[in-house]
Amino acid sequence: MNAPRPCARRRIPRPPALGSRATRSRGHMPRLRFSGSGFVMPFDRRKQRPRTGYAGLAAAALTLALAAPPGASSTTAVLTVSAIVNPNCTISTSAVSFGRYESLLANATTPLNAAGAVNIACTKGSVPKITMDLGRNPNGGRRYMAAAGASGPADTLYYELYQPPSAAPGTACSFPGTAAWGPSGAQTFTPGAPNGRGSRSYSVCGTIPAGQGVSMGSYADTVVATVNF
Repeated sequence: MNAPRPCARRRIPRPPALGSRATRSRGHMPRLRFSGSGFVMPFDRRKQRPRTGYAGLAAAALTLALAAPPGASSTTAVLTVSAIVNPNCTISTSAVSFGRYESLLANATTPLNAAGAVNIACTKGSVPKITMDLGRNPNGGRRYMAAAGASGPADTLYYELYQPPSAAPGTACSFPGTAAWGPSGAQTFTPGAPNGRGSRSYSVCGTIPAGQGVSMGSYADTVVATVNF
């Protein structure tokens, strides 16, 4: 019987030494660097360049969008604003001053005439109407001025007030007057509708009929002018 042959030893090649030409060739592990904590793989800057181009920009934009707070929302509502402009007027007057009444001379046969004014300012679009009452000494639907300290009919002086001949502001009086200015009805003066808030003046036409035999003295009356709107 033949004795068993001893096993042949297989030679295992040694790895190339670090730093040799074999290890520096393409495809082999790069040269290690020794530090205090051991061997360290060297850092290759060429392989660590950051990504660029559209893909990188898109990724950055997505990151910022996810990190940003959500946008604010909005809604609307209607605010109603309102006001009421009521019709209104103001009124003032300028006196009718006749001066001297000469019952035996100039005014024995000729009436004495004089003019005053009523001034109004009204809201645009209003329809004003102006009336005059019969004064403080009316008698039989007529106006009378009374003498200071009057004690009877002989101490009153009859006069009349007339509307201006036109409803246009500033129209002068025309004598003798034709439309008496009184407290109601046809004696109500209706001026034109105002086109603004400016003041407008209308003539008040006064007449003392001729030939009144009255006592000497000073005569006066008070008439209330009213604007309705």
